[in-house]
Amino acid sequence: MHSTFVVNILSSTTPNRWFMNSIAFWTFVMMGAMCIGGFFMFRKFLKVLPKADGKSKLDWQNYWVERSRSLWTTESLAFLDQLVAPVPTPFRDIAKHSISAEIGKIAVESDASEVTRDHCIKGYIVATPKRDNKFLVTFLKKSNIDYTPYKHLINK
Repeated sequence: MHSTFVVNILSSTTPNRWFMNSIAFWTFVMMGAMCIGGFFMFRKFLKVLPKADGKSKLDWQNYWVERSRSLWTTESLAFLDQLVAPVPTPFRDIAKHSISAEIGKIAVESDASEVTRDHCIKGYIVATPKRDNKFLVTFLKKSNIDYTPYKHLINK
């Protein structure tokens, strides 16, 4: 009886049901991964497109980072590192660059002689999505930093 079963399976002209189901499963997994990757690639593409002034969002970020490079101190860089610490490692450099661009813009526009914690907190709030403000409030409470001057920015 056992050998008849093996002979029937080996001589069958159609693939097994489990094989076809696994092909269908992996097709959906791969399509899902491609859609997620495509979404992030499209977002990056939109950042590179020039705006009405002829510069893209990335061009402006690079401009503000370079313009404010001399204003950064070791303390402000260390504070920025603490702020971006919860960001996953593959995205941390990109997040740090965009947040430091906003911080640099705020510092340069206020004619500051150096980037302070105040600039870092304001820049972080402006540069990050609203959902990240919870982390900032928790971090500021844990660090015993008064965040009441920034409540108007957090609640926007």
